[in-house]
Amino acid sequence: MRDLSYLSEVMPAWFRANARALPWRENAEPYRVWLSEIMLQQTRVEAVIGYYKRFLDALPDLKSLAAAPESQVLKLWEGLGYYSRARNLQKAARVVVNDRGGSFPDTYPEILALPGVGPYTAGAIASICFDEPTPAVDGNVLRVVSRLETIAGSVDSPGVRTAVREALLPAYRPGLCGVMTQSLMELGACVCVPNGAPRCEACPVRDRCAACQTGTWDKYPVRDAKKPRKRLDKCVLLLRRGERFAVRKRPEKGLLAGLWEFPWIDADEQARRDPRTALAQAERLGAKPVAPILQTDYTHVFTHVEWHMTAHLIDCGEAPDAFTWVTPEELTRDYALPSAFRPFLDCVKNENGTEL
Repeated sequence: MRDLSYLSEVMPAWFRANARALPWRENAEPYRVWLSEIMLQQTRVEAVIGYYKRFLDALPDLKSLAAAPESQVLKLWEGLGYYSRARNLQKAARVVVNDRGGSFPDTYPEILALPGVGPYTAGAIASICFDEPTPAVDGNVLRVVSRLETIAGSVDSPGVRTAVREALLPAYRPGLCGVMTQSLMELGACVCVPNGAPRCEACPVRDRCAACQTGTWDKYPVRDAKKPRKRLDKCVLLLRRGERFAVRKRPEKGLLAGLWEFPWIDADEQARRDPRTALAQAERLGAKPVAPILQTDYTHVFTHVEWHMTAHLIDCGEAPDAFTWVTPEELTRDYALPSAFRPFLDCVKNENGTEL
């Protein structure tokens, strides 16, 4: 890999002239930067901005996050997905408050030791907040460097990631570490983009880019082949008793741990669409179903699995104690309902049995 120290001569000025105005760039206070980096993992910037502002309004510092009920943290995170991020965020805040007197760690190894913090996040915080020479190598940075250097190996390989991190170190000069991290992220997000052709005409390092010079940008980065997602079919029960609906809390471990959901059962595609499946299950649960009112379909895609769901709205004669019975307004306000089930909340509010 070629010497990348030249990036420090080009990228800071380009970043200062072209950086987007984002709320977490207003200052380099560690809590604010850390929160943004956790939220931005596997989530688009446009989707994060509103959540970020709302979270800071409710929990403006480490102490308030550490003291908050977990249910509040999860509710603030509702819709962002990957809820283990929120739980680890709070665990780390409690470590800092309880074990460090509220003083955020200021070295890469100490930051890396916090729950939920990996090499990328630790590198970003250490460089942006404390000017440490710790390159933060995420998907954007890997795409930029793999095209600059036409790296033949898969960027999913730990060895390639380590090589990229080491190649970037000479560009991390004192006083420029934070701007180097942010400029490389910005270049990957806005110019050397993940979907579609890069905007090479706007790139400050296009004359140094091997992929640009050879017209092979579409060959990089090299990635491992993705495994096909597993498909699961589910019959969802929207059990209504008066103005209240049945919900239950998911187990504390596993996918969507500790969040709330409408009850469901596994069923094949034909069975999940059959109202008799839902009625029979409601009967087994002791809800004394009267009749199905409507049904609606929705498919939710996780990283490794797809849920193909049919929900049945059913009026019931009983409200079994196995469930928590809430109004749609209470569910919206007080309960963390994951994105997989939120379309059905609209269904119970509107009673429109349409394809979602």
